[in-house]
Amino acid sequence: MSLDTATRDRIETLLKDHRVVLFMKGTRAQPMCGFSAAATNTLNELLPDYHTVNVLEDQEIREGIKAFGNWPTIPQLYVDGELIGGADIIRQMYGSGELHQLFGAAAPDRTPPEITITDKAAEAIRAGTANAEGLALHLEIGPDHSAGFQLAPGGDHDIVVTANGIEVHFDPASAQRAKGIVIDWVSTMQGEGLSLKFPGAGNNGIQSMSVQELQKRLAAGTITLIDTRPAQGRSIAAPLPQARILEEEGYAALAALPKDTALAFMCHHGISSRGVAERFAAHGFTQVYSVDGGIDAWAAEIDSSVPQY
Repeated sequence: MSLDTATRDRIETLLKDHRVVLFMKGTRAQPMCGFSAAATNTLNELLPDYHTVNVLEDQEIREGIKAFGNWPTIPQLYVDGELIGGADIIRQMYGSGELHQLFGAAAPDRTPPEITITDKAAEAIRAGTANAEGLALHLEIGPDHSAGFQLAPGGDHDIVVTANGIEVHFDPASAQRAKGIVIDWVSTMQGEGLSLKFPGAGNNGIQSMSVQELQKRLAAGTITLIDTRPAQGRSIAAPLPQARILEEEGYAALAALPKDTALAFMCHHGISSRGVAERFAAHGFTQVYSVDGGIDAWAAEIDSSVPQY
């Protein structure tokens, strides 16, 4: 792949002007692919500030950066003008502590966390991983306490914990956030699945709020309403005018609000919003509410012009 002089000069200027540059799809606040999100999540653990280039907005840079470093995929991390690699290498270097050393950060705490896996969860995990020979169960927990399980090969630098006969692999940051968690198997109206409860979270601190109370609090300006529904639901029944949209703003932005902010979470029927509320309670918020019945109850009891679906 050839690289024209003008594009090369642009890339070299970016690398000269910024010590750390991540060429990615989307932005740090809103990554547009899973690999870019993984890269920014890792860098965010160590760096308060770094420069990103959204290749989706610049086709010349998108193709040119591949030729510049002879690296075929996006994202790409450069430090001091040198190519470090893509998302997988960034994660490997984070787990080994090499990335900490590169950025002058303290070595990661590799203390294994104490976790609890209930009998139901252990049974479900065993059944789900019965044919996953050679793969390990990884649990990644983000700064906002959002969590995700995946099956992938174990890494040399994983922090490994065994609970109730189940082996779980963590990266250093996830391991620290996992201290005291309870992994359970739950059934809701939306289906069955693994659930994480953090110390001080769960139902503790999560209060129910009726739509009538929400209406009063919104009128008085004493509550921040967060609509947790996906875009499809919001296209049918528009969010309330005062609502902030979780999907658009993202967990990180909303988690930066003062911890004494009164937050009310609204979903479709009042089920999934409680799970989101638990994450914010675990993140240190002290006034957290889940709106009973969700937007459906608002339509039935407060404003009949709102469509029910």
